[in-house]
Amino acid sequence: CGSCTVIMNGRPILSCMSLAIECDGSRIETAEGIADAGHPLVESYVKHHCMQCGYCTPGMIVTAEALLTRRPQPSRAEIVAAMDDNLCRCGSYPSIVEAIESVAGAGRRGED
Repeated sequence: CGSCTVIMNGRPILSCMSLAIECDGSRIETAEGIADAGHPLVESYVKHHCMQCGYCTPGMIVTAEALLTRRPQPSRAEIVAAMDDNLCRCGSYPSIVEAIESVAGAGRRGED
């Protein structure tokens, strides 16, 4: 579902599918760390009403952060592809893409 996504050495991984020994010596970023750092994705998710039940929010924010670190201004298609492995039970996908575009400064809603 993607809810347990963390960033390990710059790449999003599912923590539920990873053994602790595989993470030894790795740099791990979590949703809590991203939020504590005041990342604009958190505010953008609130502004765009992305959180209904909140189940997917940690994984979505972590996956989006990994994407934006890799590609600061991704296209809409790149955002959709990057978020593809995360399940949103409430169906907030359009708002989630808009929130990421807003942070990226993409503003490309009609481009792809």
